[in-house]
Amino acid sequence: MSSLRKARASALVALLAPLPSFAQETPAPPQDAAACASIESDQLRLQCYDAAFRASQASPAVQQADAAAAQAREQLQAQKEEAKDLKDEAKSSGKPELYATDTARHALANAGKGSLLDSRWELAKDSKLGIFNLRGYKPLYLLPAYWSSKPNTMPSSPNPENTVATPQQLDNLEAKYQISLKTKVVENLFGDNGDIWAAYTQTSHWQVYNAEISRPFRETNYEPEVMLVFRNAYRLGGWNGRMASIGVNHQSNGRADPLSRSWNRVIATIGLDRENWALMVRPWYRIPESWSDDNNPDISDYMGRGDALLVHTRGRHEFSLLARHSLRGGDRSHGAVQFDWGFPLTRQLRGHLQVFDGYGESMIDYNHRATYIGLGVSLLEWF
Repeated sequence: MSSLRKARASALVALLAPLPSFAQETPAPPQDAAACASIESDQLRLQCYDAAFRASQASPAVQQADAAAAQAREQLQAQKEEAKDLKDEAKSSGKPELYATDTARHALANAGKGSLLDSRWELAKDSKLGIFNLRGYKPLYLLPAYWSSKPNTMPSSPNPENTVATPQQLDNLEAKYQISLKTKVVENLFGDNGDIWAAYTQTSHWQVYNAEISRPFRETNYEPEVMLVFRNAYRLGGWNGRMASIGVNHQSNGRADPLSRSWNRVIATIGLDRENWALMVRPWYRIPESWSDDNNPDISDYMGRGDALLVHTRGRHEFSLLARHSLRGGDRSHGAVQFDWGFPLTRQLRGHLQVFDGYGESMIDYNHRATYIGLGVSLLEWF
């Protein structure tokens, strides 16, 4: 029996002897393809060439990524140390941090380069692009479907000359679009700070589906304004104070009585941001008009005495929430909220969803409450 086992073992050894020893012949990772030529086994030589090819393709990209990451870490650390040095320098010199200006390197205010508000208002010193360059201001969109829960068929005002006597035949569904641009007309008015911007916004409501009354433009609001904008550098909680401005604003619908509506305001703005967030707070003062010339004497009790805009960006999606209020109580307490969502459709075009509830969706509707829902496309959002 033992002789039979020995014979079987000898036969097995004889069968395995011609096979290559993978443990011995498996090559170390090659430095280049030339090292593979000395491998006798066709299968192992092919594996060697394949590994060499992959290494030659992957290594440079990995090395570049490592180098970029190391450089980014160094830059981030340097920026932190520089900001700390500048802050200490401002304190020791007695200069106010709120409106710090540039030193030989950069101002503390300049640390906001590339932030959301800087991208809109060129706040950092090295973000300046000069004057008379057209820029986006408010979102630019077209909403072919804009639905109202309660069309304002009888616009009214405390001024009897601005009250409609005959109901209008309006559809619940219309189209809405907005065009809004701005340009800088003066740069660095006060040394290295203070820019004057001029802006224009036009918003139209079009009864395009209402063939019975020849598809008219129901309402168009015209809003030119001029603003003096300063860059700031302060922190409030987790927010960075980036800008403050003061401006004069005119808004009207350009129509004759009884549909004429208009007002003029002095608007102050405070702008703060943090990563992917921006907050704009705007209190305003309405410039008084004589009663006989005032188309809408109680407009501040409906369209408010201030508003706040909160914007959040996430990838190519942008969400904004606008709220305004009369800042009065009792029967004079009125306001509105508006939510907008811009979402990607193509590389240049976004979809746009808008939801509004409250008073003053347009000038003619300043004292009319309704809910509006719109869907369409936009070319420009806030950011």
